[in-house]
Amino acid sequence: MMKRLRIERATGQLLAARPGCPSTPGAALRSSYKCATQVAPVRYSSSSSAVETEPVYEEDGTDHSRFPPLEKLPPNTSTLPSPLPYRALESAKLSALHARLSLSPKIPLQTLARTLVDASADPNPLFNNSSLAFLGATIINYHASEWFMVHYPRLPMDVLFAAMARLPGPAPPQQDSQILGYTMVDKINKNNWKRSVASKVIYDDDFGQLIMPRKAKESEDKAVEEDQGQGVYHEEAANPTPKFSPTSYGSSTTRELSEKAHANFARAVVGAVYTHCGRAAAKSFVKAHVLCRELDLERLFAFKHPTLELAMLCAREEFEPPVARLLSETGRLSRTPVFVVGVYSGNDKLGEGQGATLEQARLKAAMHALKAWYLYSPGEGAKVPSDVLEMETGGGGGGGGGGEQQGQGQGQQGKNKGWEPAYIDIGELISR
Repeated sequence: MMKRLRIERATGQLLAARPGCPSTPGAALRSSYKCATQVAPVRYSSSSSAVETEPVYEEDGTDHSRFPPLEKLPPNTSTLPSPLPYRALESAKLSALHARLSLSPKIPLQTLARTLVDASADPNPLFNNSSLAFLGATIINYHASEWFMVHYPRLPMDVLFAAMARLPGPAPPQQDSQILGYTMVDKINKNNWKRSVASKVIYDDDFGQLIMPRKAKESEDKAVEEDQGQGVYHEEAANPTPKFSPTSYGSSTTRELSEKAHANFARAVVGAVYTHCGRAAAKSFVKAHVLCRELDLERLFAFKHPTLELAMLCAREEFEPPVARLLSETGRLSRTPVFVVGVYSGNDKLGEGQGATLEQARLKAAMHALKAWYLYSPGEGAKVPSDVLEMETGGGGGGGGGGEQQGQGQGQQGKNKGWEPAYIDIGELISR
């Protein structure tokens, strides 16, 4: 006869209910909720704990002495340094500026809007006009330099640098800096060792100015005044730029930023024309807006020893030695006498000058003869080297400001007349 196994005896300790605990799940939940409310009642008022607990630091295994923690990210801003490109299509002012500059429809308003964003406003080169300004400055300086070299082949290098600085470079900001540009040309320090013309050609910028940090304005102005007192040539003294009065807008820093922004805008527009319309259109734009300015080259000359330089010039060109002759005079014994002196080389009259004394009239006559030699020009019809490209391509290129028709006309004219090499002079005189 089989016996019943009493399982409760073997597993009594596991299956038996523990004292103080409910036997059913629902009772267990009700009991646990009741115990929790009795042991830890809810607190509706806050108070500082009597015992302060120490902060807990988590070790992440990083050597913070070698790898410091990253700085906190700046808060998110709702505005950007420059407007988004699609906003240009909604601007009526940009459309008016596009029409005022007679730009080609090939130049979109987004590019014109980018030319107005200076690096001081948006430092990101992908959105400012720094790249377009660099391209435009290169194009402007190239066309201006070749125009001067062909139309005035005998200009001394100092005068050429001064002319380059006056034509495509600095201009009065109150007049046409927004179209022609403005370049902040640093004065050359008097005590600097790089003063030769060769160093200007090799090491300096397109305007012959020293590439160096700006010195103190007071010391530079003093050096310029000393140079003027000693009769040393200085482009700012030969063709001075209007100075700002103390009541001018802003401070010196804000004026400098404004002038640089105007210059970068003008150069960026030329770069935009070259990018979207081509080389011929950029050349036409530079010729219409930069090379059309009037520039008095005679005011850029300043001679230290004009009579000596004229004698050296006649000796180099195998002319007869220059001789000063009194042509006429009036009021020799009066308070304001006037003497007219002419400089002759044999039977050829080289120059003429007048002054209150014979010496002054003789110096002016020598300077007039030197200027007549250095300002020789083959005429307005002389071709520049860039005309060869138009002859090869037949003009064309399209562009802003009527560049397409003008480029085709120049190309047809080049085909009819052919290429004529530019006149190259032997060089300037260097007086010692």
